[in-house]
Amino acid sequence: MAAEQRSVEAVQYRESNGERSSLLERINGGIDDRQLAQAIGWFSIGLGVTEILAPRTLGRAIGVGEHPSVLRLLGVREIMSGLGLLSERKAGTWAWSRVAGDAMDLALLGAATQSEDAHPQRIAMAATALLGVAALDVYSGRKLASSPLETVPPRVHVTHSITINASPDTVYGFWRNLENLPLFMRHVESVSATNDKTSHWVVRAPGGTTVEWDAEIVEDREAEQLSWRTLPDSEVLHEGTVIFEAAPAGRGTIVRVELNYEPPGGLVGRQIAKVFGQEPEQQVKDDVRRLKQLIETGEVATTDGQSHGARSLLGRTTLGGRLS
Repeated sequence: MAAEQRSVEAVQYRESNGERSSLLERINGGIDDRQLAQAIGWFSIGLGVTEILAPRTLGRAIGVGEHPSVLRLLGVREIMSGLGLLSERKAGTWAWSRVAGDAMDLALLGAATQSEDAHPQRIAMAATALLGVAALDVYSGRKLASSPLETVPPRVHVTHSITINASPDTVYGFWRNLENLPLFMRHVESVSATNDKTSHWVVRAPGGTTVEWDAEIVEDREAEQLSWRTLPDSEVLHEGTVIFEAAPAGRGTIVRVELNYEPPGGLVGRQIAKVFGQEPEQQVKDDVRRLKQLIETGEVATTDGQSHGARSLLGRTTLGGRLS
């Protein structure tokens, strides 16, 4: 009887083990690569928005005290990773970037224990939760790194025109000197010509950070047209054309700007960019308006230095304390 009982138990154990393995396979196979990338992407964005908009509350909740600048920078990193995952371009790379971020967060939590306003028990709980997230990120990085997931990102077309009271030669010449661009492109910090055709751009992004890319001029017709595109593997992918056309009856120059770009994070990223005031369609309109003012009057009308009411947290975060 004892032998029969052990035999039955062995069969039951094998059946139970088989059911458990089958269940794990179903769980593992129940979410495809796209769903995994989308889920982690939204989680990363949600966490990043919280870190940017409520850093003090979050800092107190996890026991590290109030360090808003650090948490906002971490929030920007989370949002960038989330947008990368949602874009489904090189999802494995973006998932592994989250693993690197998790390691950085753990190191910061460890350093925070030395702070006078630290709460060790809350920090320990936060570290435990972070280890769980890191384990999921490692799993996601391995799974997505070998995934064939790669979609054609949506492209957005922006066009805008304005008439400037100056000759095509004058307007073209001002624009062709690329180092003039930051004078009327508010979000551009600097443009440095690297040779006759290529240039390096540094542009402000949400949260006080910057993005950089290299661009090349692909068509240059004096006083008529200037076309460019970013080089491969740039942080921001776009291409554009500016057409300089003499207005009827000698009334200046019609400037037409056409821009095609791939918003980080796809169309979702475009909507998020609108919230942070970084959406290119509005930027183009504002930039050409400032170009008109600069060429016609020699200066750009601004509200900088004028008194204003208290700015919201979102305004301080996205504008860096300035009006635009």
